[in-house]
Amino acid sequence: MVRDVVIYPDKRLKLISKEVMEFDLKLHQLLDDMYDTMVAKNGVGLAAIQIGVPQRVLIINIPNENINDGKPIKSETLEVINPVFIKKEGSCKHQEGCLSIPSVYEDIERAEHIVVEYQNRYGEKRTIEDNDFLAIAIQHEIDHLDGKVFIEKLSFIKRKKFEKEWKKRFK
Repeated sequence: MVRDVVIYPDKRLKLISKEVMEFDLKLHQLLDDMYDTMVAKNGVGLAAIQIGVPQRVLIINIPNENINDGKPIKSETLEVINPVFIKKEGSCKHQEGCLSIPSVYEDIERAEHIVVEYQNRYGEKRTIEDNDFLAIAIQHEIDHLDGKVFIEKLSFIKRKKFEKEWKKRFK
């Protein structure tokens, strides 16, 4: 089921998400709804708080251009629950966008290489290591779980410019 995406500056985006304790059908439905929502909105990732659920749950699906016409394949969706950074190294800049801040794209500095421990939908512990676009996407989505959005990483001047333009858009 496609759910509504919470749009900035909604206060829910500031909430720090709670750890998932039960790996049950309710969680599985949340993950399935998140996938449907992400695909419907042409996203690459989605944190549960972006659909109003303050739980430490995120999904990412980087489309493979060679398969399925570049559309996400559900079985290739990374479902990350209760993520914890084990390692963050290096630095890189990458253009980011966000379903909660539609049509805004900015170059954001992130760690280049990450190692994250997490649980899958069944509560099984997993580790992922990456130094590519997936590393950027994971950091972006974990920021959501910690009550942060990517524009908070902008310089003071760029942030002020963004806020001014964003307010104009909704007048």
